[in-house]
Formats: sequence, C-alpha cells, structure tokens
Amino acid sequence: MTSDEIRARLLSVGPLPARIMIISDAWHPQVNGVVRTLNTTANELRAMGHTVEVVGPDRFRTFPMPTYPDIRISLFPRRKLNRIIESFAPDALHIATEGTLGLSARGWALARGCAFTTAFHTRFAEYLHARTRVPLSFSYAALRRFHARGQGMMVATQSLREELAERGFGRIRTWSRGVDLDQFRVELRDQPDPELDDLPRPLFIYVGRIAVEKNIRAFLDLDLPGSKAVVGGGPQLDELKRAYPDVRFTGARHGEDLARAYAHGDVMMFPSLTDTFGLVLLEALACGTPVAAFPVTGPKDVLANPDGSGVTVGAVNTDLRVAALEALKADRAACRAHAETFSWRACAETFLSHLVPLGGH
Repeated sequence: MTSDEIRARLLSVGPLPARIMIISDAWHPQVNGVVRTLNTTANELRAMGHTVEVVGPDRFRTFPMPTYPDIRISLFPRRKLNRIIESFAPDALHIATEGTLGLSARGWALARGCAFTTAFHTRFAEYLHARTRVPLSFSYAALRRFHARGQGMMVATQSLREELAERGFGRIRTWSRGVDLDQFRVELRDQPDPELDDLPRPLFIYVGRIAVEKNIRAFLDLDLPGSKAVVGGGPQLDELKRAYPDVRFTGARHGEDLARAYAHGDVMMFPSLTDTFGLVLLEALACGTPVAAFPVTGPKDVLANPDGSGVTVGAVNTDLRVAALEALKADRAACRAHAETFSWRACAETFLSHLVPLGGH
C-alpha cells in the first residue's frame, strides 16, 4: 500500500494530508521505549507531510507515580485535554496508553461518538502485580474494557498478538518497530570508552530502565566469565549498586554515548520477562552486539530470522547463562544486517494504515 493509498484510507474523503493526534501518558522527559517509538513515529509522519500533535503529561499538573517517581501522572486532565483535542480538530485520534490521559481521551471520544485506535505498549498488569500483588485477572479485565471500545489495538509482535487474543482482546493489529541506523552503528566499537575499556573481556552489558519488572538480578546473579556492566537509570539503581559492587554501573546515557556502550558490549543481556518488544534489542544489534534473552515475547520475535531458520544474532534459552555463552559465538556483521531490516519509515506507514477516521468506523 502506497503512502497516498494509506492517507486516502484514513480520510476516506477530503483534503490531504491528515491531522493526527496521539495521546500518551508516556512522553518527554521520560526515557523509555514507548516515548522513543511515539516520538520517532511522529517525526516520520511529519516527514511524510502529516500534521501530528502528541499530547503528554508535560502539559498538565502531575504527581509522581508511587514507587516510580520519575514517571509523572496527569492530575484531573479531562477539561484541559478536551479543549486541546477540539482546538486541534484531528482527522484521527490514537490513544497510546491506559493512564489518566488515555482514559480522558477515550471518554471524550465515546461521549461524541468518535472513533479511535489504541495500543498495548506496556504490561501494566504484570508491573502492578510485581509491585502490589494485584491479581492479573483484575488488571487484564480493566485493560480489555479500555481497549474494547476502540477500532483497533496495535501491538508490537505476533507472539503478543496471539497471547492477547487468548486473553480475550479483539481487533488486534500488528505494528512493529524500527531503529536509527545512523545513531546505532558498528564502528563505535573502535572508539574509546573510559567507563568500559578497563573491564576484562568478555563484557556482558545490560542497557535499559533499572526497575524490578526488568528482572535485572537474573543477569547479575549469573556466573559468567569477564565482566558485567549496567547502563541506565531507574528506581532500583541504588539498590543494585549496593548489592553488586563488582558490576560497573554507568548511569543513564544518551545519544552517541549510549550507542558506544552497546557497541563495546560483547553480549547485550535482556533478562526481562514482561517487555512487549524491546527497542534495546534492535539498538544493540545495529551496533553489532548479539543479544542473550529468555524465549519470551519480544526476543523470540525480534531475534528470529524471517525465514524461520532460528536465531543467529544471539541466543534465547530458558537458562540465561547458556544463552549468554551461546550469544558470544554470534557474528557481529550478521547482527547489524538483521537490524537493517527494521525501518522506522515502515513502522510509521503501518501505524498510519491502522488509523481510522475520527468521524466513524
């Protein structure tokens, strides 16, 4: 489907290009995969000629999320959000998250008989259960109600699509991800990195948010040769630094510093059991660094060869130590080549094709 055909499907009739509004409880200054995905998708859509407005918590009064103060929750946003939506007058409305902004946008659309799409970016049910022991069945029932009134729920991988279908979700649409191949590149491995160069090889590295749901201890507790490093920030950082004094913690990195950290790793460890995709997988591969992970949603989708011949750009195994040692054997050139098959432009066009006109189904 061409870009013009996609736009015609979106608008049905009327002028091109489209006015697209995205509502997200995850937005700057947060640093995570949801924010990167929405920001990059919006920029790609703008480059295609569309007008895109992303509405996040930065426009509202907020309070810190309990147990995770870096994430701010919008406080009673409905009236202001209603004015923002109506002033922008979108052709299509996409509700990216299930927080207070997402709920308010959903309420606006339902009250006016407007169509909208949603996305399942984050396993809130599992994250809430990990922190408060709220039963998964309760949370998933609430999530099903949230998404059921939309005209399509976008998910990042085929395995997640199948899992959510089994949990009773409907109108599921697959929406993959991309990677910035100019920022994340193999040659950064040849540049010096003062924080990592002195560590004995092989270097097993974790990159991402440092929080309990990321299951980082499953990596740090492994008996592995060489060294371990953790790149990122989050609510569990101080706790893990105290518990693992032999691990190199660099704190959060951005831009080329982040890309250089990926490139200096011999294996990128991905111990999470709850991610819905894992942009860090693509970023590591683009830098030529193979990935070791459990065989769960995200890794088993991203790391698999399109021809079904298995994983050659790292390793997945129920024993993470086995996966880590197996990943050391991967070809770094093959890792880069695999990452090059993921395009942000294709991601944006798929997103656009799933949108619906605001005025009807």
